Amino acid sequence: MADAMNVGVNLEAFSQAISAIQALRSSVTRVFDSLKDGMKNKETLEGREKVFITEFQDNLQSVNRDLNELERLSTLVGRPSESHPLHNSGLLSLDPVQDKTPLYSQLLQAYKWSNKLPSLSRRFIRRGAELPTGFCRFHIKLQYHAGLASSLLNQQSLKRSANQMGASAKRRPKVQPSTLVLPPQYVDDVISRIGRMFPDMSIELFRPNGTSAVLLVTLGKVLKTIVVMRSLFIDRTIVRGFNENVYSEDGKLDIWSKSNYQVFQKVTDHATTALLHYQLPQMPDVVVRSFMTWLRSYIKLFQTPCQRCGKFLQEGLPPTWRDFRTLEAFHDTCRQ
Repeated sequence: MADAMNVGVNLEAFSQAISAIQALRSSVTRVFDSLKDGMKNKETLEGREKVFITEFQDNLQSVNRDLNELERLSTLVGRPSESHPLHNSGLLSLDPVQDKTPLYSQLLQAYKWSNKLPSLSRRFIRRGAELPTGFCRFHIKLQYHAGLASSLLNQQSLKRSANQMGASAKRRPKVQPSTLVLPPQYVDDVISRIGRMFPDMSIELFRPNGTSAVLLVTLGKVLKTIVVMRSLFIDRTIVRGFNENVYSEDGKLDIWSKSNYQVFQKVTDHATTALLHYQLPQMPDVVVRSFMTWLRSYIKLFQTPCQRCGKFLQEGLPPTWRDFRTLEAFHDTCRQ
């Protein structure tokens, strides 16, 4: 593999180019340092300006000199040889643990030897020498396996296609999970059981558009949450303050407007993140129960200090983040 990578590359010029890049970065840094420091203290203004201009010109000349040297070395480095293209197998060379899985180097070596076999055979024949038995057997076996692999790859395309297995592989309509069409009675029963689990959380269920449920969750006297559901799957959630109006002008639940308070806007963002975290399509009732358990951890939103910094307020906001596993409170910046 090292031979394949080094062909056509001047390693000495490559090493010098790296040193030139470091020198160029240093000279550019000196330019900006001089601009940052400005004119140094001198007795007269004219003297300060003269010294500053002289140093600045010297730094710019250094940058120009290092840049010219880098351009000169770049022409001497050369380009890696592409005389052994292995098509998609060349992507194996991007493996970050080549020492543990030297598949690409072994494949390249085998490819080079297989290319040499015909020329070696012809050379032996021209000289009138008889080929060794093991050499002939290896050559025949290699040609046989190469032809077999080629025929198998041609018969079975590696691309995903609906016609891979003939007429039996026609596209079938995607079967929707049965949990998407759960009866409303089952959904009501699950929500009722969750409501009985948390006495300090009241859950009101509405069906403004047919079978889809919308929950109004009131957590003590802290906040109100609107949870839009599709069967037992939670689509979105909006968190507002306890004293904020959750109804629109026509008397329906307002599922679009954000809270007027920044703290509840933060909690809404965290709740959306929680919806992405609690994902278990095979058991949607467990997902709803887990989300409600996480939401209930905000019952002491303004009374719980941050578990990292120990403060109640940071930039005027209480700890709005709740850990998905431990339900501990953190400020938005302290959780990282």
